[in-house]
Amino acid sequence: MTRKQLTFFLKDGRETIENIRQEFNPAQYELIAAHVTLCREDEIEQLEQIIKNIRSIKLQHPIQVHFNIIERFDNGKGLYIPANNENDEFHQLREMVLKGVIESPRPHLPHITIMHPRNSTCTDFIFEQVSNYYIPTKFTFDAISLIAQENGGKWHTEAEFNITKS
Repeated sequence: MTRKQLTFFLKDGRETIENIRQEFNPAQYELIAAHVTLCREDEIEQLEQIIKNIRSIKLQHPIQVHFNIIERFDNGKGLYIPANNENDEFHQLREMVLKGVIESPRPHLPHITIMHPRNSTCTDFIFEQVSNYYIPTKFTFDAISLIAQENGGKWHTEAEFNITKS
């Protein structure tokens, strides 16, 4: 089974997050680099139209996604960095990508998963340790990656699309 998603991979400022992921969630760290999912697999089933839409996007500047502090989720088992409410650019970009496919995209909270509950457990001790790290609250993205995963294996990039004017 193949899964595909559209993703923003973290570039500047990702070192701390990757170090935390590698130490506390090595299984997820090995599967995929730190990222923000733009569109999930069920939203991009009409992939040809989606790619056509992405290729037509030429933003004046990279988009910024603003985040809050780390939080636990899934009954405290997972750990992530949820976005705050200052992310209109992100939601507008989703609308552009999904135009003609999904006219009213469902709400999607951008986030960065630090510890995925499928393959790790965030304890109180780990949460306290991670809380002491400085984690950036803003990331900038200028490219969308189309990624794929075969049978639960490592995600790989199939294509990358620059979304800013060159």
